[in-house]
Amino acid sequence: MRLLHLSLTNFRSYARLELPMPEGMVLLCGANAQGKTSLLEAIYYLATGRSPWTTSDRQLLNWRAESEILPFIRISAELCSRHSDLTRLDITIYKENENGAFRKEIRVNGARKRVLDLMGILNVVLFLPQDLALIEGAPVDRRRYLNIALAQTDPRYAAALQTFDKALTQRNALLRQIAEQRAKPRELAYWDEQFVESGSVLIAGRQRLLRDLELLAADIHRQLTDDTERLTLHYLPGFTPTARNDGQLAFNVPGLDLHHLLAPNEIAPQLRKALAQNQREEIARGITLIGPQRDELRFLVNGRDLGLYGSRGQARTAVLALKLAEQAWMRQVTQDEPVLLLDEFIAELDAQRRAFLLERIQTASQALLTTTEPEMFTPAFLQKAAIWQVRSGQILPTP
Repeated sequence: MRLLHLSLTNFRSYARLELPMPEGMVLLCGANAQGKTSLLEAIYYLATGRSPWTTSDRQLLNWRAESEILPFIRISAELCSRHSDLTRLDITIYKENENGAFRKEIRVNGARKRVLDLMGILNVVLFLPQDLALIEGAPVDRRRYLNIALAQTDPRYAAALQTFDKALTQRNALLRQIAEQRAKPRELAYWDEQFVESGSVLIAGRQRLLRDLELLAADIHRQLTDDTERLTLHYLPGFTPTARNDGQLAFNVPGLDLHHLLAPNEIAPQLRKALAQNQREEIARGITLIGPQRDELRFLVNGRDLGLYGSRGQARTAVLALKLAEQAWMRQVTQDEPVLLLDEFIAELDAQRRAFLLERIQTASQALLTTTEPEMFTPAFLQKAAIWQVRSGQILPTP
């Protein structure tokens, strides 16, 4: 999979951009606040229908367009993959009237689509310096990472996630109404079933993803650390099903055993039973107490939790190993290469780790990297890469 052409209008610092995209490595060089990371953000938006930074599409608007009566943003691309001919993606974010909110229109080859329909058309793996939140941040950051990786590759998961979010919101509202005697407990039945069926798909998908990622990331991490550190992932679900449906874990492991996979139809009856057992307490508290909305993921190196005891360098190394593992995993499950989007990804690393990472990413069919210091890159990499200078929303290829 690779991008052939990218077009931006009124997106961040880009008033207008028409950019043919080459194969292989592209190094975006320039000072801070020139538009390097915004270019990665635009590609990520095409793949997922959302920004990695903001929940408000209005913030993506180029400042020069703010004075227009009906401002708009357009992100368009042409791409190809092993499984399809030329595909055109178009996303337009616009104001319907002078006082209205911004709306989003998505088209794939000219046909109007939902955000859900974007998933899997353009697969990307994004690394940002802020991704250290995967180690140091809140559980919601880790759940978001799992959701985005799985939604890009599994349509069933993407649909279940949408159903689950709605079911959870409605169920919590109903729990509060029951506590206030404005509704009856029997009214939970419909949302309980929606919650169970979709939640079981989420738990099964996350377990399978983490099983695969752990195997891949552990090997990459071992090479990055010169065989001195062992990375493991611990999935701590907000509800822990068991293989024997008896409440007892198959092995003495923290969280859900990643090597004894469960199918959604094995998880669902256990989750349904647990909801029934917890119903009285959930009504009293007005919130759903179990389920994948409370999932947690921990990263351990040599048995020690990185979020509690790891250094910044260890956290960065673990996240980089995870992202490269995600690239390999996507290649396995889709039989196609994702586009790599890497923002300052070799900063704060020693020369040995830089060289390993730069060699590793050259297996990608297309990768875009940003840097303020091109001298950090190896001569061998610079010789193979297309080098572009980014200045004030303009991209200038280096001869």
